[in-house]
Amino acid sequence: MTITLMENFRAIFYAPFYAAFALGAYVAEGIDVEIRPSCDPDETVQALLTGGGDVVWGGPMRVQVAGDSNPDCGLVSFCEVVERDPFFIVGRGPVPGGGLKGIMGKKIATVSEVPTPWMCFQDDLRQVGLNPDALNRIPDRLMGENADALIVGEVDAVQVFQPLAENLVGESGMQIWYAAAERGLTSYTTFSTTRAFMAREPESLFRMTCAMYRTQKWIAEHSAEDFAECISGYFPNLPLEVLTRSLDRYLKLGIWNQTPLLNREGFDRLRTACISGGLIRRGIPYDLAVDMNFAKSAVQKDPDSM
Repeated sequence: MTITLMENFRAIFYAPFYAAFALGAYVAEGIDVEIRPSCDPDETVQALLTGGGDVVWGGPMRVQVAGDSNPDCGLVSFCEVVERDPFFIVGRGPVPGGGLKGIMGKKIATVSEVPTPWMCFQDDLRQVGLNPDALNRIPDRLMGENADALIVGEVDAVQVFQPLAENLVGESGMQIWYAAAERGLTSYTTFSTTRAFMAREPESLFRMTCAMYRTQKWIAEHSAEDFAECISGYFPNLPLEVLTRSLDRYLKLGIWNQTPLLNREGFDRLRTACISGGLIRRGIPYDLAVDMNFAKSAVQKDPDSM
């Protein structure tokens, strides 16, 4: 059978997913996987639940939100790929002193496209005793619009991912004030499916997990230049140099997991952030939202790198 894999949106921090296709990892595992773009990240989970796709790559946050409304929704994450937060605070001028406390006095435009970046950052502020409600924040513009506002001096800093961060750092006087990956493990992107599909196609999902593990091994063995060459076809309008620098920064920050295993610490940190930010009331615990059986079996099998 062909497994339909739903893509929320095109992003550099999703690079391992593109590499799995470019390297032929699914073919090496004897399975047929096709990408189906989602029209809206908010609708992806519903499409999965109604049979519009078989597997989705995206944030465990979506599983948390669905499970918060209905603990028996049947969604489950089974293979982790992005284990640290890929977002940055990029500002004009030197990094403010005092860490996050120094950022509090600045006018910052945050991400509006998806909730997880702000959920995580506001929790970072809470964890050091700061009140995120006191932040002088613009919450309702797109990242591209915010980047333009930073360049012309309308704001002091913006929350963005790659390649916007890399492009802004290339502007005079712009610096990365905070790399969210430095907070530690925060489960950010996984393969997720329904328990019903998992019961019907366990071998296919195991092979998908092995394909990703092969890809993770390849990434660990290669340079940012090799990585960029591998996935450049998925970013035809992005200069190869910018793609390479973007990947290199992510590699140095260690945002990508080197195995398919989802660490409980990273999951709990994400869940805590979503609760403290008011996105969910309780969410669902690790043992209900995560199934690591395929990942454990893949690690035990130890397939060759691509």
